[in-house]
Amino acid sequence: MKKLSLYIFLVLMFSLFTSIKASEYTDISNAPQSLKDSGVFKEIDFKKTTRYKSYHIPFRANPNLATLQYYFYRDNFFRAPSSSNTYTVFPSKNPYEFNFDLIENKFVIKQLKTKPILSYLYFENNKIVIDQISPDDKFGKFMNNQTKLRSQSMGKSLVSYVLGHAICEGYIKSVDSKISDWSLVKNTLYENHKLIDILNMASGDQKYVYDSAAIVNGEVDADYRGSGTDIDPVSVKSNLNLYFRDKKPDKKRYNYNVMNTNLIFNYTLFKTGDDFQKILDKTFKDKAKIKYPVYFYKKNASRGQGNADPMFYATRYDYLRIALAIMDDYQKQNCVGKYLKEIYERRIPKNLNHDGMRGEPLFNRTKSYGGQFHLNYPGLKDKIVFGMGGYGGKAILINVEDSRIVILHSQHYNHKKFKYNHKKLLINPIFKGFK
Repeated sequence: MKKLSLYIFLVLMFSLFTSIKASEYTDISNAPQSLKDSGVFKEIDFKKTTRYKSYHIPFRANPNLATLQYYFYRDNFFRAPSSSNTYTVFPSKNPYEFNFDLIENKFVIKQLKTKPILSYLYFENNKIVIDQISPDDKFGKFMNNQTKLRSQSMGKSLVSYVLGHAICEGYIKSVDSKISDWSLVKNTLYENHKLIDILNMASGDQKYVYDSAAIVNGEVDADYRGSGTDIDPVSVKSNLNLYFRDKKPDKKRYNYNVMNTNLIFNYTLFKTGDDFQKILDKTFKDKAKIKYPVYFYKKNASRGQGNADPMFYATRYDYLRIALAIMDDYQKQNCVGKYLKEIYERRIPKNLNHDGMRGEPLFNRTKSYGGQFHLNYPGLKDKIVFGMGGYGGKAILINVEDSRIVILHSQHYNHKKFKYNHKKLLINPIFKGFK
């Protein structure tokens, strides 16, 4: 009865949230001051926007420009960060400064003009070679190099990177450690799981969760985002009680979902205790040498209930600084580099049915998965590439051996009108660079 009451409460809360009118999304306190002062946000024509039932633009939707601009505005500027709703890392005193040797690539420029791509960065041999922002008539006028961009599921990989630092600092023994010492998971499906299985999305939880949706009566609600079955914004404790209490794992196979990431992040929070901020600082301030604040949001719950959320925000250049730190760790074979090598070696095949609900978009469609990274991209045979992917077409690919990085932020992606050319923008540059 308690489970049913909590479920009904969550449904009502999400229904209320998704019914908010556009006029109430007017908080731009998270925008850079220069953009606030410009008054540019008044140019969004809210009367021409479509508001979808789900929280995000549905994958198959083909929205107009005003709608794309509105969702960009809402995703990146609504809900200002504070100490009460984020785990924030402040900038390094000596941020990493880039070298530039820029070239103009007509195909990249055309893709930014015709697709809802926000930003494109290509890095090779210690230099930024391509650096493009969306044209002003699309998104460019609403963003600059201080704009914090939403990670979507790229934050999953960053959670793994934080875990690597927690292991190397001695808070957690290894990826083979069980999470059974954490009281939140007692008498749940995950009680006796090793971290490596959770890292690989192989928890045997495929009957109960997929992506960000709880599976109810054996089915995934196609419009789950923002609904009562959306587990993404809910605390670990509430989700465990609702969907995983007294459940047994099935066969361990790849099943992409945010519950696994939430477990990793909040287990790290539990094991590091009062030093959690120290680990975040080690990862992003000391290692990546970020120039602007970055942060993970908190769920609306207490720390003890599991409130660390993998949704991450950083500037376009700070994403590149973090990707560089990952590449540098791998190449130096330091402790975190050994962690990265281990999760690569212990990757598992995806074995997906791409024609069904559980298919993945082309920019994420890899042959294997390991440690919260997409691995073994088609067309990149014999290349070790760590990939991050996020809803709407967000992607970071790191060729750790050839020192190439591509970072692409996009507002929307589908397999028709809004499909960018992933081969020419992601795969080819990572494989052989721009000639």
